[in-house]
Amino acid sequence: MNIQKKLRAGAVVVSMALGIFVVYATLGVQAQSSGPRYVYDPGWPKPLPNNWKMGGVTGLAVDPKDDTVWAYDRPNDLTNIELEKEIGIADCCTLPPSMIHFDKEGTVIGSFQAPQGHGMDVDSKGFAYLGQNTVRKYDVKTGKLVGAIEHTPDLENGGKFQEETSVPPHTPGRGGTGPVAGFLPPPAAGEGRGGRGGRGNVDPAAQAAARAAFRAKYPPTTPMIVGGIEEIRINETDNEIYVADNYLGGRVMVFDLASFKFKRGWGAYGHKLTEISTNEGDHAYKPNGPMAKEFVGHLTFNFSNDGLVYAADRNGNRIHVTDKQGNFKKEFKLAEYTGVGGSTGGVAFSSDKAQKYLYISDLTNNHIWFIERETGKVVGQLGSMGENGGQFFGIHMIATDSKGNIYTGEVFAGERVQRFVPADSPRGKLMEQLLRAPLN
Repeated sequence: MNIQKKLRAGAVVVSMALGIFVVYATLGVQAQSSGPRYVYDPGWPKPLPNNWKMGGVTGLAVDPKDDTVWAYDRPNDLTNIELEKEIGIADCCTLPPSMIHFDKEGTVIGSFQAPQGHGMDVDSKGFAYLGQNTVRKYDVKTGKLVGAIEHTPDLENGGKFQEETSVPPHTPGRGGTGPVAGFLPPPAAGEGRGGRGGRGNVDPAAQAAARAAFRAKYPPTTPMIVGGIEEIRINETDNEIYVADNYLGGRVMVFDLASFKFKRGWGAYGHKLTEISTNEGDHAYKPNGPMAKEFVGHLTFNFSNDGLVYAADRNGNRIHVTDKQGNFKKEFKLAEYTGVGGSTGGVAFSSDKAQKYLYISDLTNNHIWFIERETGKVVGQLGSMGENGGQFFGIHMIATDSKGNIYTGEVFAGERVQRFVPADSPRGKLMEQLLRAPLN
């Protein structure tokens, strides 16, 4: 081996070792926990093609037939300065498609453009189900829309449901206001930028009356999507699609996968749709306070191999366990002190046959929590807030593949996908060896 080759090889070792060091330095407690142990994989994904810059990740799914990974991102999160390649004044970047397909090595192997949204899953037959203002089904090879779940014609804010599904034209070099703009409160009258204020001249009494009228017209039993989408999960064995809309803090809604005909649904504590309260107070939660009577907001879920549904009420800092008919089994509380966006985000499972552990992504605390599925006991965590590889800044989505690898998707300042491999896997062992290798 000549000198140049040795230098290049050494650079690779140092780079990988430093990447691994970051995750261990920030996750020392997790590395010593009794739960699963993971190593950040700095080689996944590969650089995006075509000078793409990914937006916030609002959907993440592992293809059930081959363990490849689909990421659903928000291109409109990009700002002008991130799109200057399009107008020839910088080396980077360009607007990405909203659906990006990665192989197991992290190389982009496909993509298609669809309106951005929230929540996504894919089946084994080549279709993707995207949460936009309803759930829409796309052929992943062509990006063609082939079906949609019915939505109410009206919206709770007084608007009308938009059937339009085309992507608006993009002006080169022109982006949006950034990934956090919609989460910042508007300034009050007389305040400058960054001030916290109200909603202008909205009449609270009129607003409450309009809300009550809408809920009377569309009660909790409404057998279609009301509002926006938070989560989508496909159950091909039962030919069903599970959907969480954000109406009344969140409803678990189950539809036939082929016909999209409504079948059943439920709320917190397994409440039948007829039992879900429309009282705002029943959906309210304060950190460290009593659990709300109903779901609070941003409901996600996943179902285990043994037929249980784990519904994570993010703004309520808890997970409700039911069977697939909605019969309540138990409640797990998690980081009850958490405010703002809540602690219980995406739900995934360990890859062992018994699925011993729940993996819960936490947007606010920027961890992945490892929880015993049987007891609800927290046995470890992965990650801390930051922008280094292996850290999280807005961890939003989580998925696992058949080998036990964890994939994450971030919003806010993160805007990326990452992979973590089991420490006892061949790749994990190799990276741990590199970590122990001397740098000189």
